[in-house]
Amino acid sequence: MLTLCYCPGACSMAAHIVLEESGEKYDGRKIDLGKGEQRGAEYLKINPHGRVPALGLDGGEFISENAAILPFLGKRFKLFPEDPVTQAKTMSFIGWVSSSVHPAQAHIGRPERYATDPATHDNIKATGKTVFHGYLKEIDAMYEGKEYLFDKFSVADPYAFVLYTWGVRREIPMHEMKSYTAFKDRMVKRPAVQRVMEDEKIKL
Repeated sequence: MLTLCYCPGACSMAAHIVLEESGEKYDGRKIDLGKGEQRGAEYLKINPHGRVPALGLDGGEFISENAAILPFLGKRFKLFPEDPVTQAKTMSFIGWVSSSVHPAQAHIGRPERYATDPATHDNIKATGKTVFHGYLKEIDAMYEGKEYLFDKFSVADPYAFVLYTWGVRREIPMHEMKSYTAFKDRMVKRPAVQRVMEDEKIKL
């Protein structure tokens, strides 16, 4: 049985949604990032990077990072494109979110990661919010005229949904992004997403 180590509201929500969509039984373990559980000795044995998500496999091994976990789950549950070109596009999106969009959001919430001088933190937050807002507008354009990012629902869509919830949290005017908001509205009607939102206390 798979095990998901996750924190409510974190990027691990994407894998959480995929697991709920799969219908397969799994073990969910909440990691309290606010209390620093990710830096505890027990969790560092699972993921030495001290981050979520971490996915425990059937054989007991763990893998980390959405860039690895989402394709793994997608292929296991047939939520990953079969066409090689669409596969590459999906990997491109996941990689872009992991390497660019997510870090931009992190500048808003954790400026101390990027500068030790507190006098610079407000500027880092403001710059991060501007950059993050720009990335969300790009995703809005990606959804224009489409129900999902690619041919059909895939692991890329829960990842995009997570970013929408972050935009709301950061008080970005998400309602102005019509295509992205329409996608969000479709997602919150999915039973799997509803279960995850209830479990993770997500308000939109």
